[in-house]
Amino acid sequence: MTGSISRRTLLRTSALGLVAAPALAACSSNDGPGLVRPRPVLTHGVAVGDPRTDGALIWARADRPAKLIVETASTESFTNAKRFTGPLLTPDSDGTGRVRINGLPAGEQVHYRVTLEGDDGGKSEPITGVFRTVPTGASDIRLQWSGDVVGQGYGINPDLGGMKIFSTMAARDPHLFLHSGDSIYADNPVKESVTLPDGRIWRNIVSEAKSAPAQTLQQYRGAYAYNLTDQNYLRFNSSVAQVVQWDDHETVNNWYPGGLVAESKGYTERNMDVLATRAWQAFHEWMPVEPKEAVDGRLYRKISYGPLLDIFVLDMRTYKDTNDANNGPEGRIFGPAQTKWLIEGLRDSKATWKIVANDLPLGVVVKDGEQPNTTAFEGPANADPGAPSGRETEIAQVLSSIKANKVTDVVWLTADVHYTAAHHYAPERAAFTDFDGFWEFVSGPLNAGAFGPNPLDATFGPEAVFVHAPTVQNSSPLDAFQHFGEVLIDGKSRELTVNLCDASGSVLFSQRLEPTVR
Repeated sequence: MTGSISRRTLLRTSALGLVAAPALAACSSNDGPGLVRPRPVLTHGVAVGDPRTDGALIWARADRPAKLIVETASTESFTNAKRFTGPLLTPDSDGTGRVRINGLPAGEQVHYRVTLEGDDGGKSEPITGVFRTVPTGASDIRLQWSGDVVGQGYGINPDLGGMKIFSTMAARDPHLFLHSGDSIYADNPVKESVTLPDGRIWRNIVSEAKSAPAQTLQQYRGAYAYNLTDQNYLRFNSSVAQVVQWDDHETVNNWYPGGLVAESKGYTERNMDVLATRAWQAFHEWMPVEPKEAVDGRLYRKISYGPLLDIFVLDMRTYKDTNDANNGPEGRIFGPAQTKWLIEGLRDSKATWKIVANDLPLGVVVKDGEQPNTTAFEGPANADPGAPSGRETEIAQVLSSIKANKVTDVVWLTADVHYTAAHHYAPERAAFTDFDGFWEFVSGPLNAGAFGPNPLDATFGPEAVFVHAPTVQNSSPLDAFQHFGEVLIDGKSRELTVNLCDASGSVLFSQRLEPTVR
């Protein structure tokens, strides 16, 4: 493994054309003689996703039709650079696109340079970045995770220098970032200011697309564009490979298949399935993820990161049943196909550590506050401490299979609830006992209102070993309740350490786990 990213490299990463363009310029062939056609512009930085041993996905967006070009090299001088030609970026995808670069050495730091090429040969100014390819041998790993960006009306605050938590995370030089969902808050508009209960004023940079809840495809696209006007986020995106998943706010609060948005919300389109279709398109346009590489052509997939780590990225939204049905004898949170995939994937994994990226916590009781029904719940937990029921039946199936198949060293990482916590699940405390004890770590939000803590459902015997949550609900990011988590795997001892951190990078809690087999 090469050394850490230099400060010079990080600071050189640029972000050009930060104003969101709602529509791409149509390049006319009738510009006339003597007119100089403008060069294409990279509007919202660059991003890296789903790395492999020989490369990764590189994402970018153009302000007009242009071809995506990526060059890679072992140094920032780009001597002997390799060139990759990506797709033509067009209005059909809102100017976004990605290319999977490959053929690179494993376990190495890669410098990359992105440019756009117009049909007349004109080129954009380049944007540079770095990432690491996946190692083939045992080596140190630093993974970060969190979720929840620009929620509850807390947007990009110029008084604070924007979303500085991303700069804090980047400074720790992670190999990988797991974005655990709620990457946008499509249902939360951003206004110029928010008056807090104690009289303080939170100020926001604003945009037209974020002035109302997203319902149209263009509004969903605009929510992603807004987040990518933050310089901290842009620099982070260019220098850290991401593994992204979605939760509810990418569509609308507490969405589930077949649902309707509450009439009181004032939506002209209340059908959650229609909204989810638009949200799905915008998510896959604006995130460094390739749907063709997912098992279902949407989201859930496995990311292998050398012999020490496999990451199982779950989708706990698309296949779940209605929120008011989570207390019957059976239920769905993964769906049959994803449940089978997860069971078999964990069983067959040869990695020392298996991280399950669950975008909804397993044992945290989260009621669906959008519904008057008091038995409507967001996640698996249904506030019934007895035997598994509703969606818990699929969780029980997975946990039992882990024990039956003698799968060891499984850790669950999540966000969603806007506080950070360490939960230990144990059969001796549980109503359901056919499983081995395990840890679930919660971290968030990145830039949103802070809440919690929520009660725990005793079905799987969770214990809150550590919790950092506000006493005042919807605490603003001005207070000390923004969080990210960090997983460190030692390449020699194979020990895994989880750190729960605040926005300044201070470690609030740390848990070291020994591997079952060294």
